[in-house]
Amino acid sequence: MGAGSIVLASAGLASCANDKDKHIPTAVDKKTGMTLRRLGKTGLMVSEIGLGGEWLERHNAEECRDVVLKCQEKGINILDVWMSEPNVRTNLGNAIKGNREKWYIQGHIGSTWQDGQYVRTREMDKVVPAFEDLLERLQTKYVDLGMIHYVDTLEEWNSIINGEFYEYVLKLKKKGRIRHIGLSTHNVTVAQTVAESGLVEMIMFSLNPAYDMLPSNVGIWDGDFSQASDGINPERARLYQTCETNDIGLTVMKGFAGGRLFDPQLSPFGVALTPVQCIHYALTRPGVGSILVGCETVDQVLEAVSYETADDKAKDYASVLASAPAHAYGGQCTYCGHCKPCSAGIDIAMVNKLTDLALMHKDEIPSSVLDHYKVLELHASDCTECARCETRCPFSVSVIGKMKQAKELFGY
Repeated sequence: MGAGSIVLASAGLASCANDKDKHIPTAVDKKTGMTLRRLGKTGLMVSEIGLGGEWLERHNAEECRDVVLKCQEKGINILDVWMSEPNVRTNLGNAIKGNREKWYIQGHIGSTWQDGQYVRTREMDKVVPAFEDLLERLQTKYVDLGMIHYVDTLEEWNSIINGEFYEYVLKLKKKGRIRHIGLSTHNVTVAQTVAESGLVEMIMFSLNPAYDMLPSNVGIWDGDFSQASDGINPERARLYQTCETNDIGLTVMKGFAGGRLFDPQLSPFGVALTPVQCIHYALTRPGVGSILVGCETVDQVLEAVSYETADDKAKDYASVLASAPAHAYGGQCTYCGHCKPCSAGIDIAMVNKLTDLALMHKDEIPSSVLDHYKVLELHASDCTECARCETRCPFSVSVIGKMKQAKELFGY
């Protein structure tokens, strides 16, 4: 077994989840302080900060090894390898050698190296040897998450699942060459369709506050955030809710929007966010198990894992977005927790989150959502309507209105 052999009760881990709460269990590695999250129905307990290997392509074997070992030392246990370039695959394989069991690997199927360059393909005579090359260079017999690589149109998705590509993926799983089936996409419509299909267990998706604000007709690769709206794109909000409801784990790519969110001149908000704030934003979206940070130096690893010891002020993306000179959110709960403390003791952010999940299924609320709401210590019906929370909300959410809505949906 790989890092997936971790169990909540095992030595060195402390459970963070309410014993009655089996919805999204978490644990903390006592040795490193890293929080682990359950990645949907895969059941894997992944570090909430992960390593995206893409930028290591430009580094030599020693530099690659230094980054990987520092990640390992700090409790990072999930690694994405979509790259087909042979050297980086070899360098990563050597870096994890002797420690394979400590890592969950996202290995991509359909990412190939042809004539000295990366090519995404569904041609099986290219796909099969490229995946075998991945296993060989990583010096492993399997990857934990076999990713159907980069699907950004519904036509391509339908072609994959109705053809030999998906048959190959199923064969890999049956043989134990992959442990779980995943998919990577940047397209919200594709992701929504996949999340509803029941054919994958997790999705790797582009997620950050800038992308969440783009209208549906604007592509994330346009590089122009000037058309950003005043709130979260409802299609993207629905995707995250669907993933949590259907127990489809999300791993996050592009969490920093290529660094543009760090520059007030490039950010759609007119202000800069920090890496810790971007990480916190991603980790507060429903369904997210891990944000994969593209570290290429040891210092960048340390910057990312500083999230684990950051205080609430350092994590506070909400105040920045609410006071931004352009495209600020308004009226929508982002589950940031600024409404705390509730005078009645209600976990307002969680009630709002479950209410939003329930609203997707008015006719029949999923049992998982109902059960999760039931085990909360206090419910919407316990609201005294003091409105103190509303004075603290940076987004002017009608919290009392949300509590009334929750009471109507859940009955108490």
